[in-house]
Amino acid sequence: MFVIRLKEQYMLNPQITRRDFLKLISSGSLAFALKDLSLDRALASPITQGRMTLSGLPLYDAPTFNANKLHHFNADQVVDITAVDQKGELGNPFNAAWYQVNNEGYTYSGWVQPVQTNYQKPIFNIPAAGQVGEITVPLSDTKEAPYVYAERGYRVYYGSTHWVKRVVVTREEKSIWYEIFDFHLKKYFYVASHDMRLVPDAELTLLSPNVPDEEKHIVIDLNMQLVTAFEGEQLVFSQRCSSGAQGTETPTGEFRTYHKGPSVHMTNQGDALEKIYNLPGVPWCTFFTGSGNALHGAYWHNDYGRPRSHGCVNLPSDAAKFFYRWTNPNVPPDADYVHKPGEGTRVVIV
Repeated sequence: MFVIRLKEQYMLNPQITRRDFLKLISSGSLAFALKDLSLDRALASPITQGRMTLSGLPLYDAPTFNANKLHHFNADQVVDITAVDQKGELGNPFNAAWYQVNNEGYTYSGWVQPVQTNYQKPIFNIPAAGQVGEITVPLSDTKEAPYVYAERGYRVYYGSTHWVKRVVVTREEKSIWYEIFDFHLKKYFYVASHDMRLVPDAELTLLSPNVPDEEKHIVIDLNMQLVTAFEGEQLVFSQRCSSGAQGTETPTGEFRTYHKGPSVHMTNQGDALEKIYNLPGVPWCTFFTGSGNALHGAYWHNDYGRPRSHGCVNLPSDAAKFFYRWTNPNVPPDADYVHKPGEGTRVVIV
């Protein structure tokens, strides 16, 4: 029943076929048709909180960049979102959404991560191989030992995912921690158990298991910044994305989703002299090249519709999770990575 409800959540418009979709692209009419798809609201749940992804972001007295600035926010500041204005000034070619903050003013949605604060009850039964967990609060500081006053590790953010190895109960403090393992750093960190949800096995099953893999394929339109999934001729899901920026463009051509992992620490440190990024816990990674290009969730921005990645295809976490679950090969719940060259769902990037 869960899978059926999830699939219905992702379905957009069963009347639009692949043939219709391609015709709309060739005629230049796709942008008009997307209004009927309710694209930006396909996965939207009520937005009640936001996290500022950068320091110095302004609050305006109207939903436009020319309005008066009321004040500036600090990075990682969490605010209440009291309304969403979908008709503000365009922040990128496909996003005119502005958030009203604390009933005071407006800030552009693209630089605010929508978050929630959902504290969790601890789960003590963790498989020997480990289990994926996701952060359910705006942000949480990991520790290098399972104690409140231990040295701080890195900060993790809402929607990021991490590989949980075991639960640790510190009896002196009466605190409960999840021990996570960072495969890139080859190091353990500790997350307060109330800040993380262990993802049930039922949420990691293959979506549309009865649809042959040769009938599934993904089209990524870089001009429209749009990722669309088809089952045969049927459009089943579409989501605005952020592909590679100038100089680190997403490659075009035909690929396969042959390796995947639920959580990856992505960084180019040691390989780059500028534009260095260091992103632990990138969620729901569906790789389609051997050089690291993937569809994955992004917690560091909300600016979908603008190319801004280092070659990957950034998506909201829920959308990335759909593609992770819908594509082959399926990743078992007790596996942190699957690599099957020559297999996978077809991806066409134009």
